[in-house]
Amino acid sequence: MNAKSKNLDQSWVDPDDAPEITKEWIETTEIREGDRIIRRGRPMGSAKTPTSVRLDNEVLEAFRATGPRWQSRLNAALADWLETHSPAELAV
Repeated sequence: MNAKSKNLDQSWVDPDDAPEITKEWIETTEIREGDRIIRRGRPMGSAKTPTSVRLDNEVLEAFRATGPRWQSRLNAALADWLETHSPAELAV
């Protein structure tokens, strides 16, 4: 046996032993970077529509300064505002 063959990994895993990847598994899986969770499955019923909106730089910078998930906090602030106001009040 030569030096190269001593260092080869001889373990082999049958691909049929892998679990089946289903939609449910994808929705509940956690993706990690080391010990930090970087994504969890999307919560059910959280349908959101991507949109483009113009905001003052000060507003955008203030929310971005709060760190990751700043867009969710911006969404929550708007939802909170809607509890006490009506967009019709602003219509000109």
